[in-house]
Amino acid sequence: MGKKTTIKYALKETDFLLFLTCVLTTAFGALMVSSATRNEAINSGDIISRECLMMIIAAGVGILICIVISFLDYDAIVGLAPFVGVFCVLLLMSLFIWGEGTEDRPDAICWLPIIKTDGFSVKFQPSELVKIGFMITFTAHIEAVKDRINSIKNIILLTAHALIPIGIIILTDDLGSAIVFALMFVGMMFVAGVKLRYFAVALGACVAFVPLLWTKFLASFHKRRILAIYYPSALSEDVYKDVVYQQQRGLNAIGSGQFWGDGLFKGTYTQSAAGVPVNESDMIFTVVGEELGFIGCIVLLAVLAFIIARIVMVGKMSRNLTGSLLCFSAAFMIGAQTIINIGMCLMLLPSIGITLPFMSAGGSSNLCIYFAVGIVMSVYRFNCNRNPVNFRLTHLSTPFAET
Repeated sequence: MGKKTTIKYALKETDFLLFLTCVLTTAFGALMVSSATRNEAINSGDIISRECLMMIIAAGVGILICIVISFLDYDAIVGLAPFVGVFCVLLLMSLFIWGEGTEDRPDAICWLPIIKTDGFSVKFQPSELVKIGFMITFTAHIEAVKDRINSIKNIILLTAHALIPIGIIILTDDLGSAIVFALMFVGMMFVAGVKLRYFAVALGACVAFVPLLWTKFLASFHKRRILAIYYPSALSEDVYKDVVYQQQRGLNAIGSGQFWGDGLFKGTYTQSAAGVPVNESDMIFTVVGEELGFIGCIVLLAVLAFIIARIVMVGKMSRNLTGSLLCFSAAFMIGAQTIINIGMCLMLLPSIGITLPFMSAGGSSNLCIYFAVGIVMSVYRFNCNRNPVNFRLTHLSTPFAET
């Protein structure tokens, strides 16, 4: 096969629609982050803020890795599951040695310091990379037991598989990521064909476990955040106002944008020093709502829905269960984070600290999400139908040649 033919197939087998949509969404996210951190950049005399710069760099590296991964056979990637699993567990366990929190959550240990100097630091959130590792290892586990997946033994083992990262992440006080893992687990089990009776039993167990979870596992600030949304009368007025301050400010910002928005870089809340806390990350949707209005929010939701639908479509066209599970797990991950993040911004869900895919500032999330996109593109590539290639052999000698 000639070089031109190889390039032709490489281009033909690339899912440009998914890839370009993700890249353009990230570019749009960087623009929103730039707006959210504009005052910071102006005060420091920079063109763009450090948060926006880190997002661009992380996404750029992620995009390059995504392209490389897309050329690797996804079956070979899943074949590395044992090594991936060990690496992920060691990475999470390292948090108990070197893990650090943030300024607003010093008690959490869900970040690893990469660079730490006076006035400058770079941190990495291992749970973002472990999500990709879980996609790979859990897919390999299901593939290994797919013919006997509904046996009680395998249901228990698969559940234990999922509980390992979920349990460790909960201990690091990263409840938001733990919920995303749990939703990925449930979604992948459903796609794999686990019978509904097991889901019914699991739901009953979860309901029965709620009192113990509330009294023994949830921290006081988690309880206040839940009560503030679903049972505000249980809190005093001062406590309630303190708990919902960020979400209420975010909701006010979205509402102030009305239909068309106040205009890019013109949002009253966004451009105020006392605006929505962390609006460059967890609350980035409020920036879209205020500056681009209802129309901007709808367009963003439509684009994210398209990305998820495209990934599902690639999963459905896969010729084997492995490819389908990888794609569906990526779709569940992006979908879960989108629903939780936007629900939090609209005060429909408690604030738990989840980034909006492709949009929020944060090097870890912007880097690692492109690992998932690369795997989906690999599934697309290695399930493409190739046309037969005509070729001719010359100067071939055999003992049966005519004399």
